[in-house]
Amino acid sequence: MTEGITTPGAGWRRADGPPAQKRQKRRRRGGGRPGGEVAMVEEAEFTSYYGRPIIKPPVWKTPDVPLYLFLGGAAGSSSIMAALADLTDRPALTRNARYVSGGAAIASVVFLVHDLGRPERFLHMLRVIKPTSPLSIGSYILAPFSAAAGATAAVELLGWFPRLKRFGGVVAALFGGPLATYTGVLFANTAVPSWHAAHKELPFVFGASGMAAGGGLTMALSPIDEAGPSRKMAVAGAAIELAAMHRVETEFGIVSEPYHEGRAGRLLRAAKSCTAAGAALTVVAGRRRAGAVVAGALLAAGSLLTRFGVFEAGMASARDPKYTVVPQRERLAARENGHAPTITR
Repeated sequence: MTEGITTPGAGWRRADGPPAQKRQKRRRRGGGRPGGEVAMVEEAEFTSYYGRPIIKPPVWKTPDVPLYLFLGGAAGSSSIMAALADLTDRPALTRNARYVSGGAAIASVVFLVHDLGRPERFLHMLRVIKPTSPLSIGSYILAPFSAAAGATAAVELLGWFPRLKRFGGVVAALFGGPLATYTGVLFANTAVPSWHAAHKELPFVFGASGMAAGGGLTMALSPIDEAGPSRKMAVAGAAIELAAMHRVETEFGIVSEPYHEGRAGRLLRAAKSCTAAGAALTVVAGRRRAGAVVAGALLAAGSLLTRFGVFEAGMASARDPKYTVVPQRERLAARENGHAPTITR
């Protein structure tokens, strides 16, 4: 996985490229009054040299990376739920949360390795540690977490080493929170406009989305009388996710557009519907078996769709030059005027 970088020598130019792209447009200045000045220069459009994006979009693949994000969030929150359930003597919830955490952790590593192309590339990421790189730190979060969560799920299934099982569960829980949120930091640390602008909100979106998924899945799999903590985690995660995504979608002017348009917009509208419906059903019918199962499925689906939607929105903003050019020009104009930059609404 590589981080988006700015391509040197790129910018925007007038629409005087190939003949098929020429558009002869004349505009009257002075409000279109008769005798007004006629502009003979063609309108400018946002593009870049040779029609290439201004920044280099990340080479991350879909569905590998969105599935990795979803499974990592569910695994991290489930590991915390397993440790809490173990401390409060809820054996069925403990067991199911460990299964969800271990299974999701191993699956997330599989999707990550598939995205990297060769398994040894993940091992190469562990050769050095770079504190300023979310990708490097994330590798050192994922490796111990997946080992602890996977081993805990295995000994839970086999019934071996009860003390080791509890120790592994505690280790997984310690890394669970960072695992669920570091991917938001990783996305925001790239040059992708729609991710970078929301650098404060994306970790909350990803962490809360993981809470909704982990709480929903463990609630659906566990007995009603033990699933109280799962219900609380699911509803809290859904509420935080919806609030944080609202800010991402509305607070950043032009770079918030990709979250509303095209494939990303459709995915995120579906995600919002699933998450809101799942949270409401958890409150209303979460203490009944059928209600818990349906609510858990809706919350997990909402979390999955959120990851796909955020991923697609970022990639769309990286491909379109205007999402890089317009904010840059606003910042330059603000500096020239001697005040803080504003975001176009």
